[in-house]
Amino acid sequence: MRAIALTLSLMSLASSQAAMAADAACLTPREATAVASYALPSVIAGTSQRCSPVLGKDAYLTREGMKLSARYGPGKAAAWPAARAALLKVGGAGDMTDAVRKLPDATVQPLVDGLVTSMVVEQMPTDRCSPIDRALWLLSPLPPENTAELIALSLGLMAQGKNPRIGRIAICKG
Repeated sequence: MRAIALTLSLMSLASSQAAMAADAACLTPREATAVASYALPSVIAGTSQRCSPVLGKDAYLTREGMKLSARYGPGKAAAWPAARAALLKVGGAGDMTDAVRKLPDATVQPLVDGLVTSMVVEQMPTDRCSPIDRALWLLSPLPPENTAELIALSLGLMAQGKNPRIGRIAICKG
């Protein structure tokens, strides 16, 4: 969940205008599902890179992480249009968002993928590697679509609380 939050925050374009817009905009669980579906391969790859040295050779992520990331890859293309729209939504109005809006997908997607992976590699606390390894092992038999839907379900449940946010990104009450 934290990796998806990092992805959403990163893709809100990291400008001060985007941060202010993120306070006003919210993502529906469906929009967050699209972002999760698109970002999960990069998040899993980054998590594997970050955690494998900490977890050791017998851990699920060390043995299967990159295969799992590759298995989630085919869903990225279908998720991209809705994920891009959601990311631009939380990006709000501003020069940076307008510039990204005008760029072709072939330019934006590799940038997003690289940023997501490197952000996870650089910022994920290694003390979370063991529980994440177990969670991915438990989720691994599911189709990627089910994993993304579980994330959306979790976000929807979270939105019912007093602070329906993931970092700076608000989750719409549904």
